[in-house]
Amino acid sequence: MPKNSKVVKRELDDEVIESVKDLLSNEDSSDDAFKKSELMVDDQEEKDVDVEEGSDVEDERPAWNSKLQYILAQVGFSVGLGNVWRFPYLCQKNGGGAYLVPYLILLLIIGIPLFFLELAVGQRIRRGSIGVWNYISPKLGGIGFASCVVCFFVALYYNVIIGWSLFYFSQSFQHPLPWDQCPLVKNASHTFVEPECEKSSATTYYWYREALNISSSLSESGGLNWKMTICLLAAWVMVCLAMIKGIQSSGKIMYFSSLFPYVVLLCFLIRGLLLNGSVDGIRHMFTPKLEIMLEPKVWREAATQVFFALGLGFGGVIAFSSYNKRDNNCHFDAVLVSFINFFTSVLATLVVFAVLGFKANIINEKCVTQNSEKILKLLKMGNLSQDIIPHHINFSSITAEDYTLVYDIIQKVKEEQFDSLGLKSCQIEDELDKAVQGTGLAFIAFTEAMTHFPASPFWSVMFFLMLVNLGLGSMFGTIEGIITPIVDTFKVRKEILTVICCLVAFFIGLIFVQRSGNYFVTMFDDYSATLPLLIVVILENIAVIRIYGIDKFMEDLKDMLGFSPSQYYYYMWKYVSPFVLLCLLVASVVQMGLSPPGYNAWIEDTAMEEFHSYPTWGMIVCISLMVLAILPVPIVFMVRRYNLIDDSSGSLASVSYKRGRIIKEPVNLEGDNTSLIHGKSPSEVPSPNFGKNIYRKQTGSPTLDTAPNGRYGIGYLMADMPDMPESDL
Repeated sequence: MPKNSKVVKRELDDEVIESVKDLLSNEDSSDDAFKKSELMVDDQEEKDVDVEEGSDVEDERPAWNSKLQYILAQVGFSVGLGNVWRFPYLCQKNGGGAYLVPYLILLLIIGIPLFFLELAVGQRIRRGSIGVWNYISPKLGGIGFASCVVCFFVALYYNVIIGWSLFYFSQSFQHPLPWDQCPLVKNASHTFVEPECEKSSATTYYWYREALNISSSLSESGGLNWKMTICLLAAWVMVCLAMIKGIQSSGKIMYFSSLFPYVVLLCFLIRGLLLNGSVDGIRHMFTPKLEIMLEPKVWREAATQVFFALGLGFGGVIAFSSYNKRDNNCHFDAVLVSFINFFTSVLATLVVFAVLGFKANIINEKCVTQNSEKILKLLKMGNLSQDIIPHHINFSSITAEDYTLVYDIIQKVKEEQFDSLGLKSCQIEDELDKAVQGTGLAFIAFTEAMTHFPASPFWSVMFFLMLVNLGLGSMFGTIEGIITPIVDTFKVRKEILTVICCLVAFFIGLIFVQRSGNYFVTMFDDYSATLPLLIVVILENIAVIRIYGIDKFMEDLKDMLGFSPSQYYYYMWKYVSPFVLLCLLVASVVQMGLSPPGYNAWIEDTAMEEFHSYPTWGMIVCISLMVLAILPVPIVFMVRRYNLIDDSSGSLASVSYKRGRIIKEPVNLEGDNTSLIHGKSPSEVPSPNFGKNIYRKQTGSPTLDTAPNGRYGIGYLMADMPDMPESDL
């Protein structure tokens, strides 16, 4: 090479160096952060990090201390009060043991697949419900907001039930229990039993009059019940303290709140099986009535129970799973938690009907004794002949079987005059057929049974402490479904948001601790969640399977789990689950239309419940609850569809997730780049041009552009990096 050519080459090299220096000198702070993040990659350790929108700081997302803590959190959220007081009622009402067949089938068709879907999207995207559905499709970002609204509505009245349980728990440290006997009323001349209690029962009177001090209608407020107000405040303080540090604080409490109910249920089961009549209750429970199983109503109620038992649509499942590592086996978690939930329901059913069998046996013995005395009086009066009574019958110690024999004989002999005798059949099955659920089971039927237990205060303390823990476990997931997506989206401090949320919920919740508060609990329970949650889960299914793409989602699962999920889930998600959910939605709407909207009011004079229709303002509240819960979906869709709010200030950046690194990069605003959403493979996504897009500012364009998969919300763009393994998200 000639000498002068070397000089030219040196000059060219100097120009290149100078141009590089100029290029580097023009970089802004965000580019510096990009270089540093690139240079600090550690391929050996796969760290899960998140980038805040509008921030160049990479923050570690909180994580569960152990897999056990996470499983207990999901179990605590899914296993709630409904497993104890709703499932046994449905099982009894819909064919006994035969009800388990449609329940298991629907658990496999909609329960596990949809639970797996929520776990997977939360774990993969690592955001709360708002961020997850913004990621899938910004136009469907309202799904996450709708979940938050429903969670808030449910939290308002669910914590009231925890307050009721706290009240009964506090009253259980005395012997005899305060609801054991009817109170006596004294006047100037004599002492008599409280008429309202005498017409009903001691436990019924205590629930309606002493605990709730209930009014006779929804319109009659009656002022605040201060005992329940204090209990509600205590419940919200407990929730606030447990949730104030997020999963760092609530996760530790899960070890007790999730496991203690199982200890209590096992203790109750062992004790119940030793009680007289418990076997009759369990036998009655699991005697299958196959003809009932074929009724459509049974399948609708089974599907509804599966749906709500797993907490689908609330956002709590997504929030909890978002704190997992991305390679966690969420398929195993979905199956495990679903079957733990199912077996917990069966265990609770065994306990409930063992205890109710014992209670029915006591009531039946009283019935036999009272009617035997009636028969003796009829014999003395000559209305019945002694000849028709078998010689071995001893009325002073008559058994239920002997009484049934005498009853049948008298019914045959006195066929025409039998009704006038006033005798009852005293069948234990008749008592067990009286289906009770909800507060009627927990605070009336079960409390009455426990008064007959030896050491009844101990069992009452255990039972209501169990209810408190079951309620708290579900409340943690419900509040997490509110807090996590808001913190992820708006970057507020979790501690401050938690305190504000609990304070606002407490003050709104005062409507539930009025004397008419129980009627508002019924209203919110019937109308605030059922239809909105069904719509939310249907939209979730559509968003993942249709908009994001079922094939791409299956590839993501393979990358995340390390193996391909069964094709069973492919067909469930794509065809079966959406169809079943739509049928359930239609059936729920029809059922709601056929059932007159109203509530059961407690009438003091008759000491009985009486059905009342909602007043006009009550109907407006019911409709408003459903509309407000689902309203975010169309609002967000319209805002983002027609660009009603300009968010092109450049504050949002796309985030590229790769194992070991996160890349922030500007994106082109031309068009609506949805390559990831619509299923383009990594090779089809244009590789970043570092000379133009990252290191050199473009004239006439903002420094940072909005998300590639929509003008609003959180956008994620996949980088095609040759030195990194391909990932779909």
